[in-house]
Amino acid sequence: MITKGQKINDRYEIIRAIGEGGMANVYLGYDAILDRNVAIKVLRGDLSNDEKFVRRFQREALSASSLAHPNIVEMYDVGEDDGVYYIVMEYVEGKTLKQLLKKRGTLTLSEAIDIMSQLTDGMAHAHDSYIIHRDLKPQNIMIKDDGQIKITDFGIAMALNSTQLTQTNSVMGSVHYLPPEQASGKGSTIKSDIYSMGIIFYELLSGSLPFRGDNAVEIALKHMRDPLPSLRDDNPSMPQSIENIIRRSTAKNPKNRYDSARSMHEDLLTALDDERMDEEIYQYKYSENENDGKKLKKANTESLDDTVKLDNVKGIETTGDLSTKIENNDENKKDKKKKIIIIILSVVFILITVILVAIFFIVPRFNNKKAVSVPDCKDLKVSACEKKLQDKGFEVNTTIKTVSSSKIKKNRVVKTNPEAGRSIKYGSKITIYKSKGEESFELEDYIGKNSIEIKTILETKYGLQVTIEKKDPDDNKDYDEDEIIGQSLAKGSEVKKGDSLILYVPKITENYPDFIKEKWSVQDIQTFCDKNGLTLDIVEEQVSATSGYTNGEVIRTNRTAGSKIYKGTTVKVTVAKVVKATPTPSPSPTPSDKPTDSPNTDDEKKDETN
Repeated sequence: MITKGQKINDRYEIIRAIGEGGMANVYLGYDAILDRNVAIKVLRGDLSNDEKFVRRFQREALSASSLAHPNIVEMYDVGEDDGVYYIVMEYVEGKTLKQLLKKRGTLTLSEAIDIMSQLTDGMAHAHDSYIIHRDLKPQNIMIKDDGQIKITDFGIAMALNSTQLTQTNSVMGSVHYLPPEQASGKGSTIKSDIYSMGIIFYELLSGSLPFRGDNAVEIALKHMRDPLPSLRDDNPSMPQSIENIIRRSTAKNPKNRYDSARSMHEDLLTALDDERMDEEIYQYKYSENENDGKKLKKANTESLDDTVKLDNVKGIETTGDLSTKIENNDENKKDKKKKIIIIILSVVFILITVILVAIFFIVPRFNNKKAVSVPDCKDLKVSACEKKLQDKGFEVNTTIKTVSSSKIKKNRVVKTNPEAGRSIKYGSKITIYKSKGEESFELEDYIGKNSIEIKTILETKYGLQVTIEKKDPDDNKDYDEDEIIGQSLAKGSEVKKGDSLILYVPKITENYPDFIKEKWSVQDIQTFCDKNGLTLDIVEEQVSATSGYTNGEVIRTNRTAGSKIYKGTTVKVTVAKVVKATPTPSPSPTPSDKPTDSPNTDDEKKDETN
């Protein structure tokens, strides 16, 4: 269980929980190394116990970490600490698009177009990198106070879709945004993300989902069969160009959708142009009813059962055979289909049997060439391997292929194809693979790039040992805290797996705050000094009760606000010690029997002395 103050990987300190889901919990954390707040997503439940899923999740999350776009949440780190699997990502202050819709109901046309333009631009960037989200929904889209959106959950969505793992009340792909092809088990493409974006656009403008039902199966079937309700039926003032974008992106047949998210993005940019407002209704080129009258195969229906577990409807979990649910009123057709399948399988089985008999008993009689075992050429010179193969009666391919090897010396034979020990026909052609040594690559110039991103790529893709160190810049230029300003190995240096590389980032000097104006307490100043390696010297100064100061209030400091902080220096702080004023004694009365004009009497001298 993750608790407040716990440190993950001895680096990320948990501050508080900020979200819960069926697949993961999200925490606000503090990166002690890079001194910044981050969002930490920790896998939970059966997912963290499934080794196959974890490997897939880590691989897909690292793949998604290569995405760099203002509308995609940046992933910083992926790892495991004592059985806790986590991803560290950019912390976005804001709310989800789903929360905004619950608060606002509907958005204005200009607001919806602005959000969709950002969404399609971000997804176009992801698709250009051959990454499909597969779980686009308002719950996975953050919106900041300034209106900028951030798409989240790439790694989890891809990993879950590939393994078809689900948990109660959670899905990979909420059924309300599920493309027809994904519901029927045909897999996902970039056009599946386009369909989900079309449903989101519809919800932003209407304030409701296009398809509803009593259970997940009913909603999924509506996605596959029912036409999308028209926005113009309820709102005739809605431009036809907007309805056409939704109509095209949510087509049942993927062939009728946009070819890319970039095309949808460009269509949104011109949707409110005068010449487009009353354009013709978009007509589909291909049939939208490819699934009408067809029955889903059991494999596909089981895929749907795994997929349509809602994360926003409590207690709904579909189980059983969906084909039974769909065909309850058509038992006769079902029996007829079974008979046809049995006949087809019987014919296929007979054909396979005939082919196998031909392969094992008939064909060998017409083949007079004897089988010869391929000799082992590993670690031999190429010329020696060629002679060894030719002596056995084989023909050697004139093209020698090269492969990387950390065990076989350069230009020595690594393997052959077919491999050593395999029995093949006398005279067959064999290809030799020689070693080009241990795989290496040339470093690029990484100066100016993000150190976290480059570190992740070099470690995961090339196996380098990368460390990040801070140092003072050589110039007065303003740098970002994660920007690379130097590297221990120059551009063009040849490295291999296991080699070390240091990436240098700027050591950014902070400035002193205004302790007095900002009313800092002594305790706050002590914490500040501890954090920045400073020594605190506290001096008390007595002040009167009428001075306006309170006990312990900072009066002066030897550090001017805005001046630079240098580690190891002393901060002297003067604080107030309020002292109550001593009352002045009243003068003694003059005796009436003594003259008042004599300044030299003994009594008056005593008074003067007092």
